[in-house]
Amino acid sequence: MSTFYFLPFILSFFCSLFLTPIVKKVAVYFEIVDKPGPRKIHQNPIALLGGVAIYFSFVITTLVFWSFGYVSDVKISNLYIFGIIIAGAILMIGGYFDDRYSLKPWQQLIFPIAAVLLVLLAGIRIQNITNPFGGIIVFPFYFGVALTFFWLLATTYTSKILDGLDGLVSGITAIASIIIFIVSLYWDVPLSGTSIMALILAGACLGFLLFNWHPAKIFLGEGGSVFCGFLLGILSVISGSKIATALLIMGIPLLDIVLIVILRLWQGKSPVSGDNKHLHFRLLEIGLSHRQAVIFLYCLVTAFGTASLFLHSKGKIIALGVLVLLMLILAVVLFAIYRVKNEKKSS
Repeated sequence: MSTFYFLPFILSFFCSLFLTPIVKKVAVYFEIVDKPGPRKIHQNPIALLGGVAIYFSFVITTLVFWSFGYVSDVKISNLYIFGIIIAGAILMIGGYFDDRYSLKPWQQLIFPIAAVLLVLLAGIRIQNITNPFGGIIVFPFYFGVALTFFWLLATTYTSKILDGLDGLVSGITAIASIIIFIVSLYWDVPLSGTSIMALILAGACLGFLLFNWHPAKIFLGEGGSVFCGFLLGILSVISGSKIATALLIMGIPLLDIVLIVILRLWQGKSPVSGDNKHLHFRLLEIGLSHRQAVIFLYCLVTAFGTASLFLHSKGKIIALGVLVLLMLILAVVLFAIYRVKNEKKSS
């Protein structure tokens, strides 16, 4: 049985390995590329639409294993799977339009909201969470729906904003998927739909990562960057509402967004304005290479994600507190190093 788990991962990996170069050629042919600019790190045009390869790798592999009865189960209905696949297609369509025509922020938002509403209509929602002081907290229907709506939008936009360095989002999504897979082994039945889908997503992202690693030959694009976070949010919900686990995995980028928004509001700027103040850019500013910055963030995500495997509810709450403290310390230290370096340059 344990050997069987390699099959969805391997099939998805090789699908991604096969599809990514094709998507790259299509993007270049139609000139759907990310051109160098003031806020861009790369010096040459890079193909976009990479998320299409991840999406189709995920869908193809899911359909194969679904046809053999290995995806739907007592917790994951056929309607859930239909909803996820169609919602993903909506994100791909929105991503294509944004990569091609550079949509305005309010226009970009239409597609994630539509995708989230669709999976809510399919019945996916947070029904309960574990009470850290014992027992289960069961949410009323409408509260659970509202909570799921905002949770999925948060995870969707977290990966979108995190997508600033080569291989960062695809690598972190693969790490997060593997951790969710391991978590599913503790609570779920063997060969559960959650474990299969988590491995499929991990394989698709790792196959793509071979082309997305610095220096990247192709970028995720808008569709890929939102699809990764969206699917991680979905997996955390259908894996028994493991929200605390997902927060530990995605806590670094989530907290980074919160700190940046607070800083922008403090400076009188729009909370959705673009800048180079995110953690991954700060790591470059203090002298880390592109790959070093990405690997550093991989290590942080892996450390807190792995910790979630060994902690109970109270322990996860404490770990989240440690994560918040670490982010604050990291922000202060990086700012101090950056300031010292600037002072040395100006003197």
